Amino acid sequence: MFFSQEPVVSQCPGSQEIEFGTDEFQEILSSFQSPTQYCNESLDDQLLSQLFQSRDSVDPNSGSEGSNRAVYTYEERQLRRKESNRKSARLCRWRKKRHLQNLTYEANRLKMENQELKNGLGLVLHQSHVIWADNQRLRSESIDLSARLSDLYQILCTMQSP
Repeated sequence: MFFSQEPVVSQCPGSQEIEFGTDEFQEILSSFQSPTQYCNESLDDQLLSQLFQSRDSVDPNSGSEGSNRAVYTYEERQLRRKESNRKSARLCRWRKKRHLQNLTYEANRLKMENQELKNGLGLVLHQSHVIWADNQRLRSESIDLSARLSDLYQILCTMQSP
């Protein structure tokens, strides 16, 4: 997928615009494109709506506003920074929770696969034991038949000798 280097601005219903960098946006998108769609959809929607809630979207340090860029007081910048940190922390917690869910799903899948492999191994070992027992029986039968054939051969030789 190709993304521009421009930040992505998203407008969610009931909230103000939020600005994401390319990396943040790709990371959020990648979590939705994950093949593990086992999570509760309403929970994901709720988490995303919380992520997109923001008081303000204009970053005083970005040059995207050009000459219309507002000048903020020290207190306003602190409040904006706190809000930005809260948003980042919320996103971090959401990513961590999603990662934990993915790990839990993967662990459960691997446990099931491990159990299937153990069951298959048990079946193969059982079949091997049956074949080994059958092989032992056939060897014993072969020894008996060889001895019988030897006896018959000796009888035949004594009958043909003058």
